[in-house]
Amino acid sequence: MLLHCVSVKKKKNRSDVIRPIASLPGLSIMASMQKRLQKELLALQSDPPPGMTLNERSVQNTITEWLIDMEGAPGTLYEGEKFQLLFKFSSRYPFDSPQVMFTGENIPVHPHVYSNGHICLSILTEDWSPALSVQSVCLSIISMLSSCKEKRRPPDNSFYVKTCNKNPKKTKWWYHGECIPLSSIKRLLMRVILVPDQSSNHFVCLALSAC
Repeated sequence: MLLHCVSVKKKKNRSDVIRPIASLPGLSIMASMQKRLQKELLALQSDPPPGMTLNERSVQNTITEWLIDMEGAPGTLYEGEKFQLLFKFSSRYPFDSPQVMFTGENIPVHPHVYSNGHICLSILTEDWSPALSVQSVCLSIISMLSSCKEKRRPPDNSFYVKTCNKNPKKTKWWYHGECIPLSSIKRLLMRVILVPDQSSNHFVCLALSAC
């Protein structure tokens, strides 16, 4: 008599096969992000920061990209000027900071704002905290523009705009009084002018050439 060995799998209960949606890590994170954004969206609509207005059309089809219309504060260099901010949120928000930049035809001329709309602001990168919000970012940007004493672009604007990633969060910034991309610092360091010191037979730094 020939015996055939057949493996028989134990029939699993539905509870063993189907995990609740809340227990799936990816979906749980996504649900948390959407809940947080819905809450912030309502707050922005009901109590927007001064001079800020949510562009309602931008959130009709998606909740992960917002456009916020902004008007320069009275009594500042930007009084009456109109700007637009773009917010993009990842699935890890609020643990991951949003991508924020100026967009549209009018980009404010400011020492910390590049002509492509990228903003050098520490709370958008290393100083971000989940306790912060869209309103926090908006208020910081209002303060940044309102405290400006001179309209000018960052000194490395041309170089940065040509070489940077489209996503401003990819930029590694150096915050030390002035806000400078590390890529620009490396370029500046490569252009230090060295001249020979006749008395010591050593090279000395004569000047730091600007970009």
